[in-house]
Amino acid sequence: MKRKLAICTRYSRQGASSRLRYYLYAPALKAAGFETEFHPFFGGRYLRNLYSGGGKSRLLAGAALTKRLALAPLLPERLLIEYELLPELSYSVESLLLGRRRYVLNFDDNVWEKYAARPRLAGKYDALCRHAAGVIAANDFLLERIRPLNVNTIKIPTVVDQQEYVPTTEKFPRFTVVWIGTPVTYAFLEPQAETLRDLARPVEFELLVVAGRQLEARAIPGVPMRFVDWSTETEAELLARSHAGIMPLPEEDPFARGKSAFKLIQYRAAGIPAIASPVGENRTMIVPGETGFLARTPEEWVSALRTLHDDEGARLRMGRRARELAAECSLQKYAPVLTAFLEKTLG
Repeated sequence: MKRKLAICTRYSRQGASSRLRYYLYAPALKAAGFETEFHPFFGGRYLRNLYSGGGKSRLLAGAALTKRLALAPLLPERLLIEYELLPELSYSVESLLLGRRRYVLNFDDNVWEKYAARPRLAGKYDALCRHAAGVIAANDFLLERIRPLNVNTIKIPTVVDQQEYVPTTEKFPRFTVVWIGTPVTYAFLEPQAETLRDLARPVEFELLVVAGRQLEARAIPGVPMRFVDWSTETEAELLARSHAGIMPLPEEDPFARGKSAFKLIQYRAAGIPAIASPVGENRTMIVPGETGFLARTPEEWVSALRTLHDDEGARLRMGRRARELAAECSLQKYAPVLTAFLEKTLG
């Protein structure tokens, strides 16, 4: 007997978090006997406007909320929800519309920070977690945040389909360091401008930014950079052809501490070593000296990059080891975990 499951995501397939934590699992959920229906809050138009530099459209957000309010009474008894059903509305309103439905929440970011300074909404995620049938956390930071609120909490990282990534020895002619993200998350890279300039002085490399060509207007002076548009068709090849990947994060930022290390998961799958800030989940995804380096100071970043640039043997060894560990955060490993959790929790 098919069990109806409404999956209420934040974005359509164009949004990385929604695509990788929900849409990617659609075949596995179907095979497990769930009859899924996807309901993104924001459509493709909102994301296109956001990524093109138009910012967060209040008009499109308002339209999205109106649509979700109309949908809420029609939802089936089982729900899988990305963060919340009704953004910007209080828990009391959301609880009323959820009614007696059983729901599982899924978090991959420290979204608590979004409402922290807003008294009417500050406690919303805590309340939603307490009343959820279960909660999924993408990393240890979120797991520790949620477990006191709900004992039925499980860690499921954001994963890749290993079959889509094929490591290669055919690298770009120029030593290439890659950063992958979105035009929005590029803001995490820009504050590292001085460190990147420090890297560019002793080491000849090109920084490949896989996000959007329009970011060329925000290129960091003194750093050789190349910008390409992100697409599902090219991302795996671009990563595999690079020599190393980076994931710098600000240590003092509470939101950054709660971020998942998905870039590092992608670098692993592509078979390349990585350098990352020792922040949050990054510390669990890098095995120093085996799959890459954790670097805090500019001197540590320079030392790590020089090793990967100068010592081809070490770089290749780390890349192979990274690929060996890629299965730990793969769809192949976690599809059965997710389906089993939903079966147990939602019935």
